[in-house]
Amino acid sequence: MIDKLEQIKGRFDEVSELIVQPDATSDLKRYKSLNKEYKDLGKIMEAYTAYKNILSNIDSAKNVLQTEKDEEFREMAKLELDALYPQQEEMEAQLKEMMIPKDPNDSRNCILEVRGGTGGDEAAIFAGDLYRMYQRFAEKQGWKFELIDYTEGTSGGFKEITANVSGEDVYGKLKFESGVHRVQRVPATETQGRIHTSAATVAVLPEMDEVDVEINMNDIRKDTFCSSGAGGQSVNTTYSAVRLTHLPSGLVVQCQDERSQIKNFDRALKVLRARLYEIELRKHNEEVGNQRKSMVGNGDRSDKIRTYNYPQGRVTDHRIGYTVYNLPVVMEGDIGDFIEQLRIAENAERLKEGAAVE
Repeated sequence: MIDKLEQIKGRFDEVSELIVQPDATSDLKRYKSLNKEYKDLGKIMEAYTAYKNILSNIDSAKNVLQTEKDEEFREMAKLELDALYPQQEEMEAQLKEMMIPKDPNDSRNCILEVRGGTGGDEAAIFAGDLYRMYQRFAEKQGWKFELIDYTEGTSGGFKEITANVSGEDVYGKLKFESGVHRVQRVPATETQGRIHTSAATVAVLPEMDEVDVEINMNDIRKDTFCSSGAGGQSVNTTYSAVRLTHLPSGLVVQCQDERSQIKNFDRALKVLRARLYEIELRKHNEEVGNQRKSMVGNGDRSDKIRTYNYPQGRVTDHRIGYTVYNLPVVMEGDIGDFIEQLRIAENAERLKEGAAVE
């Protein structure tokens, strides 16, 4: 591990020199990449420095035991070693995790899409419940949560709703939420008290920059229309809502939340860029036959990932077999435990892969 850490230190020193060169700032894409790498490697170097200090203190304490005759000094050295060895193990585990190659998109903002699936009106209501859950989680994280577009359900909730989530490591945390979420409960529309099973689909897409996904504006048709709110009430009588159609792919994106047509256009373009990236990423993964398919990190919209059982107050994540019995708290945005368990599971997979390669 020390050899790997020394290699990382060499790269950190190299990046430290490259980032201050005049030609680095002239290329925005390269500068952003170097800056991100510098910050990421800096965290590892900070932990490595602390680790080396622990090793140095262990060597000093061992040296006292080997050379010192005074029993009091020897006893102090033994006590120090008893405290240092657990610190060494803890730092080694931390460094191993930090050296796992990370998804380069983890630090990005994201586009969150929630759609009602099977289950009719109840599915739309559940989609609204999930959207509110993510809103609450974002608030707890101190993230910015901005509505982009929505289509309301006939009995409440949303047939589909899209938001932009921005903050620190947004995609890295929310990416595990992509997939099919299933709910088991008695719908408000059920007259005989029977439990129904419905579903909603969640998609979490990394927000891409212009330099990451280039769009030819000649390939886009822009339409404007009047936005509308709950109950069909007009939000804005001007043509501020924007619909973009990407002609080569057929993708259609719209944004109607802002009163400014320019702001709606910018937001719709962000969503379009994220969806085009998702399409290209899926193509790439299909072309690479031996592409690693993580148990927890696929983000496949067709995978059933979690069940919310209201009669039992139970929430189960099927990817890792993790169950809690505090459903009301989860629906209030307390999903941090699930995200942490999924992150641990993914890191464990990557550690196994790294060991297999070695």
